[in-house]
Amino acid sequence: MELQMLKLPTFAGNLFSLMSHHVRQWRSHNQFNFDTKLLGHRHLWKYSSLQRKNLIKNKRGFICSYTAEKDLNLQLSDARVIYSVAPALGHNQESHPESHLRVPAIVSALEKMELTSEFRGSEIIELKNFSPASVDDIARVHARAYVSGLEKAMDRASQQGIILIEGSGPTYATATTFQESLAAAGAGIALVDSVVAASKNRPDPPLGFALIRPPGHHAIPKGPMGFCVFGNVAIAARYAQRAHGLKRVFIIDFDVHHGNGTNDAFYDDPDIFFLSTHQDGSYPGTGKIDEVGRGDGEGSTLNLPLPGGSGDTAMRTVFDEVIVPCAQRFKPDLILVSAGYDAHVLDPLASLQFTTGTYYMLAANIKQLAKDLCGGRCVFFLEGGYNLKSLSYSVADSFRAFLGEPSKASEFDNPAILYEEPSAKVKRAIERVKHIHSL
Repeated sequence: MELQMLKLPTFAGNLFSLMSHHVRQWRSHNQFNFDTKLLGHRHLWKYSSLQRKNLIKNKRGFICSYTAEKDLNLQLSDARVIYSVAPALGHNQESHPESHLRVPAIVSALEKMELTSEFRGSEIIELKNFSPASVDDIARVHARAYVSGLEKAMDRASQQGIILIEGSGPTYATATTFQESLAAAGAGIALVDSVVAASKNRPDPPLGFALIRPPGHHAIPKGPMGFCVFGNVAIAARYAQRAHGLKRVFIIDFDVHHGNGTNDAFYDDPDIFFLSTHQDGSYPGTGKIDEVGRGDGEGSTLNLPLPGGSGDTAMRTVFDEVIVPCAQRFKPDLILVSAGYDAHVLDPLASLQFTTGTYYMLAANIKQLAKDLCGGRCVFFLEGGYNLKSLSYSVADSFRAFLGEPSKASEFDNPAILYEEPSAKVKRAIERVKHIHSL
């Protein structure tokens, strides 16, 4: 794995002020001390002496207090949303769109809009004190040579500052990238455990949402790519199969960019269905409509490139005419979602016209789909989304959809900035994918 040093650009004063505000706000309420202790391939967040006295380890290696574990089990009986937070504050490149401002902006919005346990009690739970993913968890998706190479590269990153991984697109690494990427994958795995546990005791388990970074859906089995380090959704899918016997996993990826890493990880696997909607011609240029899987996995990959300008009307039609019949035919045991919010009309990195209302619709409909097909077992994973306001408002409205509450998208969305969708092109794309997949 070739690495090169990247010189840091000058940091604009306004952006620095904004970053400092968000990070201070995050640190004021975050449960972790972001100094980490390496334990072989794993790391644990440091605890106070009082917390350490009560630590226990469960079957998967979760580190929590006995009291906290009992409380969590009790709370899961009432919860409607459970989320985990891994903001990777140390994984940051100045002026880069995939910055450490993203997750704190979402958490701040959830607090401002009273969508946390502080305001909702056990209806909304933040899952804390989860352990990072193990190297074995990662290696079920990624080559061990890549994983060990990235870990070794942390010494160079510590000495040189930010490094770029050559050939991976604009993916950077800092001295904490390896540890924080393990934490992100672990946050998703912990939610799978919690949602599955709750589904054994009630017919309507909580929806899970991993508010994590670095994102994952571009990371290919052999290495990182496109801002992504480890394939968080892919890792969770393999974990669910192995740890919980959930053989058939349906993955929906509505990020504006094709999830090529997830696509590649399961391209010949008939038990994991990968469905991606993305902007036609956008990075990384993969995800053509005729890419449907190979060998035993032929037919278990569906790619639907949407023309630029596609928006709410297009996505509602796609959901009803493509996503629903695919999922019904596949009969999943679990639904995982690569939730990218960069198809929003305000996002700077693409040119689709999703709105906050579009994301509310997707969250509500996926929740219902999971209830109808797999006992409500569903976990969302944060992927893209680079306008902090549209990202945070849209995630908050997704939470409202999970809760069954009305959308507040009208308070944020501005219909005046939208233009006519390319309905004829959208219709042709939908008809073609339906023909290819016999829908």
